[in-house]
Amino acid sequence: MSNTHSDTAHSNTNEATVESNIRPEYDDEIQKIADYVLNYSIDNESPSPTDAWRTARHCLMDTIGCGLLALRFPECTKHLGPDCPDQITPHGARVPGTSYRLDPIKAAFDIGCMVRWLDYNDTWLAAEWGHPSDNLGGILAVTDYISQKNISQGQAPLTMKAVLEAMIMAHEIQGVMALENSFNRVGLDHVFLVKLASTAVVAKLYQLPRERIMAAISQAIVDGQALRTYRHAPNAGSRKSWAAGDATSRAVRLVDITARGEMGIPGALTAPQWGFYDVLFSHTNKDLATKPEDERRFTFQRDFGSYVMENILFKISFPAEFHAQTACEAAVILHPHVRGRIDEIEKIVLTTHDSAIRIISKEGALANPADRDHCLQYMVAVPLLTGDLMAENYEDDYHEEHLSIDELREKMVVEEDAQYSKDYHDPSKRSIANAIQIFFKDGSSTEKVAIEYPIGHKRRRAEGIPILEAKFRASLATRFIDSRCQQIIELCNDQEKLEQTPVNEFMDLFMAY
Repeated sequence: MSNTHSDTAHSNTNEATVESNIRPEYDDEIQKIADYVLNYSIDNESPSPTDAWRTARHCLMDTIGCGLLALRFPECTKHLGPDCPDQITPHGARVPGTSYRLDPIKAAFDIGCMVRWLDYNDTWLAAEWGHPSDNLGGILAVTDYISQKNISQGQAPLTMKAVLEAMIMAHEIQGVMALENSFNRVGLDHVFLVKLASTAVVAKLYQLPRERIMAAISQAIVDGQALRTYRHAPNAGSRKSWAAGDATSRAVRLVDITARGEMGIPGALTAPQWGFYDVLFSHTNKDLATKPEDERRFTFQRDFGSYVMENILFKISFPAEFHAQTACEAAVILHPHVRGRIDEIEKIVLTTHDSAIRIISKEGALANPADRDHCLQYMVAVPLLTGDLMAENYEDDYHEEHLSIDELREKMVVEEDAQYSKDYHDPSKRSIANAIQIFFKDGSSTEKVAIEYPIGHKRRRAEGIPILEAKFRASLATRFIDSRCQQIIELCNDQEKLEQTPVNEFMDLFMAY
């Protein structure tokens, strides 16, 4: 009896004080991402391969163009360049529009910082929001570095088709993950998905085997994730303009660590108490915390393919947070009707959807440009007054010279339309609707101008692409002479020629000497 009791007591003690150390297989979600980047063929498996490649080409043009435009702003350029002055990096990755040749980690940061600075690159809106072209920072830096290194060793460089493929896959990982998984609901920033997607595609570009790709992805998951507070009142600030550059750069660093043999963390997501799900995706969210454990995991609305790139939202007309794009369009339409009558306005009713209200509806003083370009009321007031909205309109000097902007903001009333909110989440629509109606002191009013789909939406591709190409031409003209601009445009407009161009030759075209 005493021996049996002792054995039982010893067993119970072990159960309370000892953890199982059986190392698990990599989490299914990690395996799913790794298998996608290794095995998916866009040409053979995508339902619309031509559309995917063509849209990726337009996305490449637009993303680089946004980066070039940002070089006009000292607050952006102060972040660029080598960490150590006069540092020389053999085979260094080039930063478009500059003379910098940097190690791929810093180059990824610089390119990502430029691309995102003006809030003008592409957008994806679902349960989570984000800008999948942010991943181009890591993709361009790594492919340029690999290409130059290959040439120095007598090997073939990568071609731009590898860049476009990596873009399609990074868009897909970030976008599909965002469809039903809301990181903002638990206070995390969407740049987690940039880090995750960039890690996966950069690991593939370095030709790491499956286990190493999974190890790198697991490192991105346990790396600690950014808080959204720098995007919201009252703390909105310029970090939101370099956060994605930081994320794609960190991805390159994590792949480098993993390529050197660093072990992975197979249960990075699912480990009880210590894993991502328990630490960051449930207990901080009351709605999630009350669900069964298997419902507090990432869900996937669809398999990875090329859906996100094909349906990406381009910011074509305005450097403005995307939930305000249709509101800005409506304001431009109304400008002729209010020009000369600004002092007669009694009330401006902005009808919008729930996500816009949560992210960009603000009252009170706006502290900086980053605060202004995430304020729905500010982004509507400027085009009502001027008929347009440009990045310069967010700067301190401009704001101080145009106090009428804040006077108009005080007259604005924001209302939610439940149908707008519903259509925003509808996979068959994914509208981003806004409407504006202006009421005057004499009792008259304008018509209610409502726009469901911005010009950058897939439903308006035929209308939008010529304007996107014009935006690209204008961005090139801010950095290069006419002959170089024409050379770049001719290459970027030729799908087959672009895909066959070595990455290093493509990047040569964007160097400033």
